[in-house]
Amino acid sequence: MNAKKVFYILGSLVTALVVWFVYESFNQPGVGQLEGTFEERAFYRNENNTGPVKRVYAVYTSSKDWDALEQYGMYMPHTKYGTTTVYFFDQSELTPKNLNPTIPHFESVYQESCIAVYEKNAMGQASFRIQPFN
Repeated sequence: MNAKKVFYILGSLVTALVVWFVYESFNQPGVGQLEGTFEERAFYRNENNTGPVKRVYAVYTSSKDWDALEQYGMYMPHTKYGTTTVYFFDQSELTPKNLNPTIPHFESVYQESCIAVYEKNAMGQASFRIQPFN
């Protein structure tokens, strides 16, 4: 084989790999592929940038597919040694608009419409509970 053929074969191989990497990068699964409606209504993040990051979400959903709710929680950002908590609500008007840093992170009037909670702790262990306040 001459050097020109080797150059074209290697160039084609590299081009194919780059195209494949770009395609895979833009076609990752995400929240938009889940069944049902998911609307983030409130978000809290502490301002501590030197220690553990605490993220809390209040999400209205029309979905009763528990696997989809758990998957939504898995898609939320998580920081090493931080915590991520996602509360799911099934009534649009009874979804909190503000969250605070202390558990349960919202006023007790909203507990009735909270259908599930997803939590990922500081060690990366995830838990998903249905009807957490009943």
